[in-house]
Amino acid sequence: MTTTKIEWTDKTWNPITGCTKQSTGCLHCYAEVMSRRLKAMGLNKYVNGFAVTLHEDCLEEPLKWKQPHNIFVCSMSDIFHEEVPFEFIDKMFSVIENTPQHRYQILTKRAERMAEYLSSHKIPEKIWLGVTVEAQSSRFRIDYLRHLQASVKFLSCEPLVEDLGELDLTGIDWVTVGGESGQQDRSMQESWVVNIRRQVERRGARFFFKQWGTWGADGVKRSKHANGKLLNGEIIQEMPAV
Repeated sequence: MTTTKIEWTDKTWNPITGCTKQSTGCLHCYAEVMSRRLKAMGLNKYVNGFAVTLHEDCLEEPLKWKQPHNIFVCSMSDIFHEEVPFEFIDKMFSVIENTPQHRYQILTKRAERMAEYLSSHKIPEKIWLGVTVEAQSSRFRIDYLRHLQASVKFLSCEPLVEDLGELDLTGIDWVTVGGESGQQDRSMQESWVVNIRRQVERRGARFFFKQWGTWGADGVKRSKHANGKLLNGEIIQEMPAV
């Protein structure tokens, strides 16, 4: 599974699968649900369900993709999970270095371990580095990101589960926002999204509104496709200036 419907990328690369819950945004994890579904379908890659599993045989996938792609790294896990040895991340970074035609989007909720690893490793030029900030309790992750020398530094505010208040966006290039989907999803208020957009524009960064999720802007629960991705009547899906 390498193609994806995620609007801000076009490929996924999963040499690691499985994860453990880290913060409130993990409560209804889409990757956990999908992993269990794929295991039930008999896919060998997901025989361990959502337990953290390393897949050496998947490391060289990007070498086979000759055309340039935006690649979301570890959409089914977290590259900086505590159970992933730094030596394995070294192997992934080696592949990234050897495929300069691609852009790699790395997103983590484990900002501390990200900073630990990158304190002694150069960040390849083609990496976009991001942290998830879904609630006020996770705003601290931004401080671990802002000083790193990545070509693009971004925040993923998805699923956005509360108003984030005032953010220090110094050093941040791009912010994506989205609501939660699924049967047990939590609603997202329009004012929370507008607050983030206002601060991103003031900073001069790029803003990407992905979707409302299962709860619409009008507070009605319906399919995420029916709720769509309009914010104040327009689609706002800006990409980083690179």
